[in-house]
Amino acid sequence: MPPRAAKCPECGAPDPVASADLPKLRGGAKRRLRTLNILRSLIVVGVAGGLAYAMISLAITGPPNVPDPLTTAGTWTIGAGNFSALSGNITGGDYIQGNFTTVDPAGTNIEVAVYNSTEIVQFVEGQDPVPQWSVGPSDNGLIVFAAPYTDTFTFVFTNPYPPSSHLTVGVYIITTYESNVGDDGFG
Repeated sequence: MPPRAAKCPECGAPDPVASADLPKLRGGAKRRLRTLNILRSLIVVGVAGGLAYAMISLAITGPPNVPDPLTTAGTWTIGAGNFSALSGNITGGDYIQGNFTTVDPAGTNIEVAVYNSTEIVQFVEGQDPVPQWSVGPSDNGLIVFAAPYTDTFTFVFTNPYPPSSHLTVGVYIITTYESNVGDDGFG
């Protein structure tokens, strides 16, 4: 506290202890003041240590790795007359490659179509949109779709058999998002 102050400028205590009077304090007050100073120091060191730990751990681990929804592999079960969809953002010029094979029952057909963000709404509403790309009906095939522009594209896998057939089809699908960045032919 400042010299010759009548009260503490921070807390307003009427009988403050000046810095010069600290060595003259008696036992209990001296211990409380020393304990308070130690606790303040520990808090400062603890906060600084916590911030240092957080920054160092972030620098070591790097940014989070979020898997792309258009890079996948697995067996999908599609009921008769139904469809399953795989959707995600594709940057113009990038492409999705992969393949599909019907596995249960083997040799049954499946249709694959790719719709942009406008066409998928039309498809879900029962309209007849023109897909960006399609294959089928077939029991297997390659998936090679190059996005002509940046948009959200949806890969729709449709079981073409009518619901009355009760034919559920198991399809093994594998896709990989391939970026076209840096592939300019110059190294």
